[in-house]
Amino acid sequence: MRVALDTNILAYAEGVGDKARCHAARKLIEELPETLVLLPAQTLGELYRVLTGKARWNCDDTRQAILGWADCFPVADSTWTAFQSAVDLSVAHGLSVWDALIISVAAENRCRMLLSEDMHDGFTWHGVIVLNPFVSRTHPLLVSLLESAKEMP
Repeated sequence: MRVALDTNILAYAEGVGDKARCHAARKLIEELPETLVLLPAQTLGELYRVLTGKARWNCDDTRQAILGWADCFPVADSTWTAFQSAVDLSVAHGLSVWDALIISVAAENRCRMLLSEDMHDGFTWHGVIVLNPFVSRTHPLLVSLLESAKEMP
């Protein structure tokens, strides 16, 4: 079961945000099976903006962080088909086109989950469910993935 990560998960893992969420994001990423994680390219572009803007990182350090994420996990490009779906998703559900693009790319790459704090927890589209990993009650699908990861060699 593949899982995509949204920008906020990556930003917290980089230390941008409160200590509790940063720690939780790092722990979550460590527990996820690397072979099942996907990064939509859009999330890395947004991470660049967050790190250079909100966190005021210099461009060189930000570049290294972005490349580091791409070294750890596969990155999925945004296709024209995904963008068309994102526009439809945005119109139909009131999402920003950029959030919709992340969901669309996740669906296009057969992800079952998109971990995000910023989107509506539980929203499902084309088989992808958006899950907020920071809520007090973890969704059973995420629990199942994390438990199966513990059993992997």
